[in-house]
Parts: sequence; structure tokens; C-alpha cells
Amino acid sequence: MLNLILIVVLICLLTIGLVFLIDKFLPQKVKPILVLAFGLLSIFLGYKIYKSINAPIEFNKVRQERFSEVITKLKDIRDAQEAYKTVNGKYADNFNSLIQFIDTGSYTITTQRDSSFMRYDKVYQIELQQDTIIIDTLGQVKVKDSLFGADDSYKSMMNVPYGQNDEKFEMKADIIDKSGYKAPVFEAKVKKDVVLYDQPADLLARENAHQSVEEVNGTEIKVGSLTDVSTNGNWPPIYDRKNN
Repeated sequence: MLNLILIVVLICLLTIGLVFLIDKFLPQKVKPILVLAFGLLSIFLGYKIYKSINAPIEFNKVRQERFSEVITKLKDIRDAQEAYKTVNGKYADNFNSLIQFIDTGSYTITTQRDSSFMRYDKVYQIELQQDTIIIDTLGQVKVKDSLFGADDSYKSMMNVPYGQNDEKFEMKADIIDKSGYKAPVFEAKVKKDVVLYDQPADLLARENAHQSVEEVNGTEIKVGSLTDVSTNGNWPPIYDRKNN
């Protein structure tokens, strides 16, 4: 912004100086031509200054709108993956399996309650009360009804919003070793360049270099991890508030 102010001041000083020189040294018949030329030049420079000021504002508006839609889809993918893991003990490694699971899968609904019973103790030779937990199966509910209701948008959850060439989210699943425990993990992501393909290159480069708790850091928007046991996304809380 400081550089922009200096440029504006410099242009103003040059304009005043040129007007003075024209008025003092050039013939009267040449002055209207130069006045017209300077008028056109002023309009052009004014437009360039406006664009330089307005471009970051428009970029931020486009970025927030597009990132919000991308993150909404990543959340749907995460919800579907967590349901898949609940039933299958691992995450789906492709969208076809995940969508088929949503179409046909079901949860078993259970409830648990505390209970107790008397058992003869051979040591004390008396009956002692034993505490236990009783788990009752109440029924089943379809995954689709639980997560999406009547909405069929999950069938296109692999498609990246605003993708220029029908790009898909990249999704992988794996089993990793964490201190001797075999932990299922997954990750779904898309590069920012795909979502912001039509934005100015300098602003896009700055976006890809972000490292801040208030921004989506790095070159990708993603959820989950293939190296850590986490289903978090790399977006700041502001996007969660917007979608809520």
C-alpha cells in the first residue's frame, strides 16, 4: 500500500511538472493535443491504480466463497468416512466404495444400561453382587438417512467445486503404525490452484505461501492425514462458523 501511495504522489508531481512545461514552452496550437493525451493517460493510470487496489479485495471475496464450498464437501467426505470406519473398521480408499456404502450401509443402534447380579464367591463362600453393563440392540438406521437425509449430493462429493476441467478430490486411505497400534487413516485434498485457476498469478502465489492460524495454510485444502491419526481439516475456524 505504501508503494502505491508513493506511485500516486509521483504521478501527481510529474503531471504538475509537465503541465507547467507545456504551458510555458510549447506553442498554443499543440497544447490541446497534449491535454487530450494527458487526459487519456490519466484515465489509464487511474484505471491501473483502481485495479491494483481492488484486485486483492476481489480475490479475497472469490477465495472465501470458493473455499467455503470446497470445505463443505470435504466435511461431507469426512462424515461419510467416519461412518464407513464405524461399520468396517477402516476407511474407504476410493469414492465408489464410499458412495456405495452410503447407498446401502446401515448403523446398528444400541443402548447400554448398568445392571448387577449375585454370584457365589468360592473364597468368601457367600453370594456377592457383581456389576455389569447390558447392551441392547434397538435396531438399524440407514447411513444415507443419518448423514444426508433426502439429499443426493453425496453422489458427487468427489467433484471439486469450481474445477475448470471436472477435477476430483484426491483421496487415499491407509493403516499406519502408531506406537504399536495399527490405526486407520485417510486424507482427501485438492490444490488451491485448481479452485482459484482464474485468479491473478501474484495473488495466487501469495495465497499458496500462507502460514497463519487465520488462513488455509499451504498449497492445498485438505481433511485428514496419512501420517497422523487425525480427521481435522487445515482450514481456520471461520469456515466452520460460516457453514454452521
